[in-house]
Amino acid sequence: MAAAPKNPRPCSIADTLALVGEKYSLLVLREVCLGNGRFDQLVRNTGAPRDILATRLRRLLDAGILTKEPYSERPQRFEYRPTRAGLELEPVLMTLMAWGDRHLRADDDRPMVIEHVCGNELVPRVTCRACGETVRHEDLMAHPQAEGWTVTGPAAA
Repeated sequence: MAAAPKNPRPCSIADTLALVGEKYSLLVLREVCLGNGRFDQLVRNTGAPRDILATRLRRLLDAGILTKEPYSERPQRFEYRPTRAGLELEPVLMTLMAWGDRHLRADDDRPMVIEHVCGNELVPRVTCRACGETVRHEDLMAHPQAEGWTVTGPAAA
């Protein structure tokens, strides 16, 4: 088995996964975006063990993805809410859900449907900010910005 590279490609996907890619992190974000931000709700709705959940919450708070607001003084209890950065991850959740609905479930087996304010079911899509066209793989070109890297990997020395 080959050893992992010492210096893998610099990547915002990897950096983001370091924050939200751990088991339960995106499920916590799902729940707080649904308005279920109390610890007991998070334990119940994510299935996370309490100690693991506490660790994930601290990490999401430290990263500025969640905030916590007190809702009880005695005993002191908090409700977790998404920050602006947390809400910016909501389209990622919607896209992951749509992918799972298409590829992992039958049409009549979807556990949740999200309705847009227009009254129709949300079907997320990625569009180009400049032209508004739906993004397709064949229309994309990567331009590595990290010094010493090309699309295929490290530049030859």
